[in-house]
Amino acid sequence: MPTPHPSPRRPGLLGSALAALITTVAVCAGDAVARVFPYGPRHRSVNDLGNQFVPFHAHLWDLLHGRAAGGLLLNWQSGYGSSFLPDFGTYLTSPFAMLVGVFPRQDVDLAVYVVTVLKTAAAAAAMAWLLRTQRRGPVPAAGLLGASYALCGWSVIEASYNPMWLDGLIAFPLLCLTGEWALRARRPVAGAVVVALCWTANFYTAYMATLGAVLVLLVRVLLTREGVGPRVRVLARAALATVLGIALSAPVLVPLFLSSKQAYPGWFKPFRPVGTQDLLARLLPATYSFSTPALFIGTGTLLLVAALPFHQAVAGRARLAWAGLVLLVLLSFQWMPTHLAWHLFATPNGSPYRQTFVLAGIVVIAAWAGLTAGVPGPRALAGGAGVLVAVALAASGSGLATVWGLALFGGGLALAAAGWWALRHRRLALPAAGVLALVLLAQAAATTAFGEKGKLAGLDDYPVWGRAHTARARALAGAEGWPAYRTDAGRPALTGNDPMLLGGEGGAYYSSHTPDLFTRTMVALGAGWTSRGRNVQSLDNPVTDAAFAVGARLRPDGTVVRAEVPPLVTTRPPGPEPVFGDSPFANQELLLGARVYEDPLAPGVCRAGTEAFLWAPQYNATARLADGPTFRLNANPPRNRAALQPMGVSHGPPSALVFEQDAPAQWQLSCLDRPRLTAAVARLRATAAVSVRAGSSGVRAVLPAGSTGTAVLSAPAIAGWSCNGRPATSRLGLVAIPLDGRTTTVTCTFRPPGLAPGLAAAGSALLVLLALRVLPRRGPRRAAGAAGAAGTAT
Repeated sequence: MPTPHPSPRRPGLLGSALAALITTVAVCAGDAVARVFPYGPRHRSVNDLGNQFVPFHAHLWDLLHGRAAGGLLLNWQSGYGSSFLPDFGTYLTSPFAMLVGVFPRQDVDLAVYVVTVLKTAAAAAAMAWLLRTQRRGPVPAAGLLGASYALCGWSVIEASYNPMWLDGLIAFPLLCLTGEWALRARRPVAGAVVVALCWTANFYTAYMATLGAVLVLLVRVLLTREGVGPRVRVLARAALATVLGIALSAPVLVPLFLSSKQAYPGWFKPFRPVGTQDLLARLLPATYSFSTPALFIGTGTLLLVAALPFHQAVAGRARLAWAGLVLLVLLSFQWMPTHLAWHLFATPNGSPYRQTFVLAGIVVIAAWAGLTAGVPGPRALAGGAGVLVAVALAASGSGLATVWGLALFGGGLALAAAGWWALRHRRLALPAAGVLALVLLAQAAATTAFGEKGKLAGLDDYPVWGRAHTARARALAGAEGWPAYRTDAGRPALTGNDPMLLGGEGGAYYSSHTPDLFTRTMVALGAGWTSRGRNVQSLDNPVTDAAFAVGARLRPDGTVVRAEVPPLVTTRPPGPEPVFGDSPFANQELLLGARVYEDPLAPGVCRAGTEAFLWAPQYNATARLADGPTFRLNANPPRNRAALQPMGVSHGPPSALVFEQDAPAQWQLSCLDRPRLTAAVARLRATAAVSVRAGSSGVRAVLPAGSTGTAVLSAPAIAGWSCNGRPATSRLGLVAIPLDGRTTTVTCTFRPPGLAPGLAAAGSALLVLLALRVLPRRGPRRAAGAAGAAGTAT
C-alpha cells in the first residue's frame, strides 16, 4: 500500500488519535461485558486497587482541596503519622492522578477508573507516535499497532488494577522516543525532561521501560549507523539524557529508595520458569493466570512479527535483529539472572512477570519495522500464519487455554491474514483496516472481560463508595478534633487504608512503604495485620487509644465512642529505658506508664466488672465469653495475624472464655480495670503539653515549666524526625525528646531521609541542562561573529 504524504505533523496526530480511540472502546467494552463497575453491579476494586490505590487517590483529593491532615512530606492520617513523599512517589506522581481532583470526592472510584482508561489510551497514542517517528508508514496501521500495544494482556489484566504500572506502559514508547532523538542528535533537554517525567510517574515500571528502550536503541543504532564512532556518540547522548532525567527525579526517587529499605519485609516467592505450553497459551486471547506472563497481543500484530522472517522486502540483517530481539526478551523471562535484572534484582511480591509490557512494545516495534518495508506478501503471511498455528496447537494442551481463546485466536488469525493482504490494495485499504480493527477490538475486549472474571474469582474485592462509606465519613467528620485528639475509623475496616478513604487520623496503614519499625511496634502492642505485615490494622483497645491520643473511635454500627485521652505530646519521668517483652498487655502498660490490667482469676475468667481482652495471633476461628457475643479472629500465618480482640465486660465465672475450636498454642486473656486506666490518663494529662499545634510537616508543643525526663510524641519514630534541632530518639517505638528541666517548647519536624541529597542531585542536573540549552545557541553566534569579522577584514 503506498504511504500517504500529508503534512508532516498530521499523520502522527491521526495515528495517535486512532490508537487512543480503539483502546478506549476495547477497554470499556470489555468491562461492560464483564458487568463490572461502572457498567454493572460487580465490584472492580480487587486487591490493591481497592485496598491501596483508591484510598491513596482519595487522600490526594483531600490534599488538592486542602482537607488532608498533613502535607506532601508527612501524612498524619495513616499509621499514626507516616512519611508521605515515598507513597506519593510510588502511587500518585503520575500527571494523570491529578485528574482525581476534578471529580466529587464520593466518586473517587469512578475517577480512578477514568484515570486508568486515559492512561491506557495515552500509552496507545504514545506508541503510535513513536512508530511514525521511527519510520513513515500507513497511518491506520500505526494506530492499530499502537492500540495493540496498549491492549496487551499485561495491560488489561494486570495493570488495570495496578494503575501506577500503566505509567510504565506510557513510559516505554516515550523513552524509545528519547532514543530516537539521541539517534538524530536532537532535543537533548527535552529527552532528559521526558526521562524525568517517566521515572517520577512510576520509577519501578520506568526502570523496566528504560531497559527495554535501551535494547530497542541498540538495534536501531546497529541498523542505521555504521562505524564505532557514530554509534558510541548516539549511545553517549542517550546515556546523558537518561542520567540527567533520573537525577531530575531524585527528590522523589532517593527518599523512595531509602523508604523501601526501611519497609517491613514483603513476601518472597522463589522464581520458577513457566512451562512452555503455559507460556504459549498466554499468547491467546481470553486467558488468565496470576503467575504466568500475560503475553496476549492482537493476532494481527503477532502475524506481522511471525511473518517477519519470511518478509523478503526487509533486509536480512533487520529481520535477524528484530526477530532475535523478540525471542531473546521472551527467553529472558525464563532465566533467573535476567528475571532478577528486569525487577531491580528483587523477586516481586506476587505477579512475577511485571516486565511483560516491554516485550509487547518490542513486538509492536518489530511488526512496524516489517510493515514499513511493505505489507507482507502472501508467502510471508502464509509462513507467519503457519508459525502461529503451530503455537496454537502447542498451547491447546495447556490448562490455561480456553475454547473461547482458541476460537478467537483462530478466527482472528484468518481475518488478520485477509486484512493485511487486502491492505496491499488501495481500493481495499479502508475495509481492510476496519477488519483488522474489529479483530483487535473483539480479542482485547474478550481478554479484558475474561481477566475481570478471573480476578473476581480469585482475589479479594472491595465495594465502591456507597451509603456505608458516606455514613462512616460523616460520623468521622462529626467527631473530628485534630490535633487535640485523633479520630480512628475503627474495625472492621472497609479497606486497609480507611483513614485516607474515610477520614480521621487512625492507626491503619497499608503501603509498600509500611515501616518495619511501625509494624513491629504495633504487633508488640497486639495489632493484627494482613499482606504479611505491610497492612497493619487499627487496634481497637482503650489503652493504646490513650497512648496514641485517640479520643474518638468509630464503631461498626456507625456510632462514635469518645474517651478522655492525653494530648499528642506527653512526658515520662526519668528512669531506665523500657523494652518491649512478649506480652502485648505488659507492652501496653509500658507504653502508657501504668499498670491497668489484671490477670484472670482462673484460666479464661476475668473478675466481674473488668473488661476481657483476648490475644491469640495465630487463631483462625471464633471465640466468646460464655454469656457474650461471638467474635471472629482472622489468622492465616504468615499472611494474616489476628488482632487483640475486646471480648466485653466480664461477669465473673459465667463469662468464662470459650473457643469454637481447640485453643491455640499461643493465647493470653487479660482483664482491663477501667478506674486504673482513668487514673493513668489523668496523671499523663497533668504533666503533658499544655498546647499542641500540628502542621503539614511537624509538631510544636508547649510543656509545663520544669518538665524533666522524656517528652513523647505519639507518632512512630521512623527515620526523618528531628526535634529541637537534633535527630529524635525513640522510646518504645515512638518519637522521644530528652528533657533537661529548662525546655518548655518542643518543635519536631519531619523530613524524609534522602530529600536533601535528592534536591542537590536535581539542582546539579538542572544546571547541566541549562548549559546544554545555552551552549548550542552561543556556538552558532560566535561562529557567525567570527565569519563577519573575517569578511570585514578582507
